[in-house]
Amino acid sequence: MLVKENRLKNKKDFDIVFREGKGYKGDFLFLKVKNNNLGFSRFGIVVGKKVSNKAVIRNKIKRRLREILRKKTDRIKKGVDIILITLPGIEKQGFKDLENEVEKVLKKAEII
Repeated sequence: MLVKENRLKNKKDFDIVFREGKGYKGDFLFLKVKNNNLGFSRFGIVVGKKVSNKAVIRNKIKRRLREILRKKTDRIKKGVDIILITLPGIEKQGFKDLENEVEKVLKKAEII
């Protein structure tokens, strides 16, 4: 579980990152990044119904992504807001594949 300070929660914060953030696309993930001028990074995860109609599967994907981000928090650049948006096909990926995909997209965005 991500620490409370490392979570994006407010709709306003999500909207700012969506509007002003820079985007990076991977195979099954789309990443939006924006500087937040805080001393720590915050993360948000969006798993839409296009990925799966079943809430159980969407929540499983969110839990996996949160765990991956929690492990990488110390390596991720401080002071950025990051939103991970999942794309269809991610529900068929295993944990290791997800971990590699997150790593690839974060490197592409030069956050790691």
